[in-house]
Amino acid sequence: MPALRTTMAVGTESGSGGVAESAPSTPMSAMTTTPISARSVRWESDMPDIEEGGGGLERPLLRRRGTNTTSQMAIVGANVCPIESLDYELVENEVYKQDWRSRGKLQIFHYQILKWVLALLVGLIVGLIGFFNNIAVENIAGFKLLLTTNLMLQNRYKAAFLWFISCNAMLAAAAAALCAYFGPAAAGSGIPEVKAYLNGVDAPSILAPSTLFVKIVGSIFGVSAGFVLGKEGPMVHTGACVASFLGQGGSRKYGFTWNWLRYFKNDLDRRDLITCGAAAGVTAAFRAPVGGVLFALEEATSWWRSALLWRTFSTTAVAAMVLRSLIEYCRSGNCGLFGKGGLIMFDVSSQVTSYTTMDLAAVVLLAIVGGLLGALFNFLLNRILRVYSYINEKGAPYKIILTVVISLVTSCCSFGLPWLTACTPCPPELAASGHCPTIGRSGNFKNFRCPPGQYNAMASLFLNTNDDAIRNLFSGGTESEFGVPMLLAFFTAVYSLGLVTYGVAVPSGLFIPVILSGASFGRLLGKLLGALTGLDTGLFALLGAASFLGGTMRMTVSVCVILLELTNDLLLLPLIMLVLLVSKTVADCFNKGVYEQMVRMKGLPYLEAHAEPCMRSLVAGDVVSAPLIAFSSVESVGTVVDTLRRTGHNGFPVIEDAPFAPEPELCGLVLRSHLLVLLRAKTFTADRVKTGAAEVFRKLAPFDFAKPGSGKGLTVDDLDLTEEEMAMYVDLHPIANRSPYTVVENMSLAKAAVLFRQLGLRHMCVVPRTPGRPPVVGILTRHDFMPGYIRGLFPNVLRE
Repeated sequence: MPALRTTMAVGTESGSGGVAESAPSTPMSAMTTTPISARSVRWESDMPDIEEGGGGLERPLLRRRGTNTTSQMAIVGANVCPIESLDYELVENEVYKQDWRSRGKLQIFHYQILKWVLALLVGLIVGLIGFFNNIAVENIAGFKLLLTTNLMLQNRYKAAFLWFISCNAMLAAAAAALCAYFGPAAAGSGIPEVKAYLNGVDAPSILAPSTLFVKIVGSIFGVSAGFVLGKEGPMVHTGACVASFLGQGGSRKYGFTWNWLRYFKNDLDRRDLITCGAAAGVTAAFRAPVGGVLFALEEATSWWRSALLWRTFSTTAVAAMVLRSLIEYCRSGNCGLFGKGGLIMFDVSSQVTSYTTMDLAAVVLLAIVGGLLGALFNFLLNRILRVYSYINEKGAPYKIILTVVISLVTSCCSFGLPWLTACTPCPPELAASGHCPTIGRSGNFKNFRCPPGQYNAMASLFLNTNDDAIRNLFSGGTESEFGVPMLLAFFTAVYSLGLVTYGVAVPSGLFIPVILSGASFGRLLGKLLGALTGLDTGLFALLGAASFLGGTMRMTVSVCVILLELTNDLLLLPLIMLVLLVSKTVADCFNKGVYEQMVRMKGLPYLEAHAEPCMRSLVAGDVVSAPLIAFSSVESVGTVVDTLRRTGHNGFPVIEDAPFAPEPELCGLVLRSHLLVLLRAKTFTADRVKTGAAEVFRKLAPFDFAKPGSGKGLTVDDLDLTEEEMAMYVDLHPIANRSPYTVVENMSLAKAAVLFRQLGLRHMCVVPRTPGRPPVVGILTRHDFMPGYIRGLFPNVLRE
């Protein structure tokens, strides 16, 4: 019985059962600690020694230390869990070929139609969820605010405060309990997780049905609790969860499965559908269908093509039409307190057709300051989240306590700051028409214990839903409504509350806190520069929101279109473009965007579009570590089972050797999941001979090898093999990918990284550059391209 083949190096990667068990690692060369790329490097000062025959000194440019210790654990939501890569590469083995040979024209047509049906169905469902979220938030928060206002009108101020703070605390505790106990992956916005998934990173429960449920309900409770957060980020995660649920044929764990979706049992088709879901989530949150498509293109996905653009646009169009139809229905008063808004959330209608030099100078100043404050926001958020991580590590009760504490602080600010704000006389024309003060849930001029004919400007912003507060700040023709001290206090409060709120164990988005902060600061600057510019303070609020979005999230095209769709004013396009470009440029001088920082903080192995500069000093063979675990093309069943038990690797090279080949050669690459299916079918032979694909297809169909989706798949513990079967042999030719992507060991690591990302690979074989050596030097996985791993090998290459 041939022994397990171990040669050079493989980058460890976590398997479906958890973190990979790393075999004892040894350096690539026992004789030198110098990387391949540096072994032939000679310093100029050594050249005379070489010419004089002195032998010369081969000084390494780099120092190698240790092995692949890159963590394979990451934070998903508020949960620390093992991660692994997705199989976006088509596995061209005999099973794949047989599958396509067996498909007729009707099945191919069915497959193509199914792509479109699922994309449209995702748009429909996400649109309904977005509508349900809006109804729930408006009615829950509206009931809370209406009762608070009624108690205030009765001069029962203590009862109003206790009711207000108690409702917020209970809603916050409910949202935190859901996240802490039922769906830890649902905490936060979810955009970093979706972005990482579309880059090829998978984790347990990242798109599970339980995460979807907690994301929806928790987001409703969190926003209704008065937190300075929004439901826009969670809607992106919600759309991705819906798409994943449909694309994988339901959930086996909860008993919802559909066999007619078996064509989508692969990561490639699911990736496209989840991209459509993320775009639909933006559409449902902002009611911006074109902005949703551009968001998916600019921020979410790592791979894009024209066919996906067309399908994503159709998905967002369906979501927008569903929202418009339901909102029209609600305008008749059938949805409680919801329905007064339309598809356009904030109608600015500036009617600005020309700008003076002073106007442009004021806008540029706003963009510069917005970029600086946005970069500062990212910096402070980074520090605060690191503190929260220590608290969250102590367990679920501490997560809930932290959330309730932040809720109490927010409630005290929301109720206390209006109490400290003086009342302002209503404008005469509004007082005469009865529009000031506003008695009720929403409106620009909240009464809040003011005498008749006066209003409380701070209450108009704090004692409203976040959407209504933004609408009040964006409103035009209201220059005298909000004073400078009030705007400064409100900006300081929401800027600080946005920082401390993001990171608690509730589904929370950053769009609304950033827009609120930017709008209040923009309106404040507009008030200060009112004598120098003719632009409306409501327009300054909109441009301030744009500058903060550009400074924190570093998105340009998608944010520009989203703001235009929100405000329904195309005349603002030049100013918004200018603000976004300037603010992003300024902020990029200090740090990265907030979502890039979050991906890095969570430990998600995200592959950037461009390789790190240090990779140009290294070659592929420098980062692989030993030992490489490979199988013979016809291998012992016992050897395969023992290897699967002892390691967590998901890919194994298959070597063709005697008696099937005169010299050892690379036959292909086999996946762990395919090995488990093959072993369960027990297509074994007593002798070490080839059986071919026909023997496999007598017991298995191509769909048996399809990926099961989220949840627990087949594991090695599920195999029931006897001692006699363990001594038999299994032919790996039918399931081996006969054309794996390979690179030569002296290829630049930077080129290998770009190739790895652009092709969406999970494994890349490294082959020797000279004959007479084992056919495979090692395997590269995404962990081998991580800066942390390279920094561990060569500390003087990539520094913190």
